[in-house]
Amino acid sequence: MTPLKLTLAFPPSVNTYWRNIIWRGKPRTLISKKGRAYREEVIWQCRAQRACKGLSQPLAVNITLNAPSNHRRDIDNYNKALLDALTHANVITDDSLIKRLTVEFGTVTKGGNAQITIEPYH
Repeated sequence: MTPLKLTLAFPPSVNTYWRNIIWRGKPRTLISKKGRAYREEVIWQCRAQRACKGLSQPLAVNITLNAPSNHRRDIDNYNKALLDALTHANVITDDSLIKRLTVEFGTVTKGGNAQITIEPYH
């Protein structure tokens, strides 16, 4: 497998990805409207980049987050939405296949983006 390189929209923070509600008297945690919209956007971006590969082997993933502004951000708040969206878009069959994950902040970019490289884990 040659490395798969993608450029996707900047992910929402995990702080806005989940919503807690009471449904029929029971507490539930759901993906927020913003989180669902992000997943749909990633599906379209992956289709456009012909990346819906259904990868099902151990993987190494490198992520460069190019934020849309200079605001302070916790680097670990963006992985969940991004990796779940890659699974939802069938780029990978399950994010438990990721055996090495490298995440770094890149440069501030208008609109922001996430640059991802996926390759076999050795």
